[in-house]
Amino acid sequence: MILDLEPIFNVEGSVKDFAYEIDLTKEALDSDYPFTTPVSVKGDIHNRAGIVEIETTADFVLDICCDRCAKPLKYPYTVDINHTLVVSLNDDENDELILVDDVHQFNVDELITDDIFLNLPAKFLCSEDCKGLCPKCGADLNDGACNCKKEIDPRLAALQQLLED
Repeated sequence: MILDLEPIFNVEGSVKDFAYEIDLTKEALDSDYPFTTPVSVKGDIHNRAGIVEIETTADFVLDICCDRCAKPLKYPYTVDINHTLVVSLNDDENDELILVDDVHQFNVDELITDDIFLNLPAKFLCSEDCKGLCPKCGADLNDGACNCKKEIDPRLAALQQLLED
């Protein structure tokens, strides 16, 4: 969604509300395409005392597999997006402010998409205590123990022998 921010930057106290959906079905996450439904975005851009801020919430459901046991799951997620927008920077290394090059054409989609991917967790788990899969036979350890014998790491075999003596 492209917004014209000139009225917001020029008039103190002005607010621009928006609500729409972003299609991220073609966006990959670890070679998977988990966005099967549109991302619902609601928020506003406001000018309070000359400071222009964007406050937005993005709600979506990821169709993804558990990183330990590979069970498919629907993962509901909400990302709160808050940034201060400026038309010029004194310090180019300021990561807290978003530079708006053209106040007539500001693409909100890019900012929201970047924040969604930056706020996703590193691992998706079906439960916090997921035991995963047996590395030998592939059995789901959440359903019970498998019949594989536990192998001893050859580097620790000498220590195991000391414990047995």
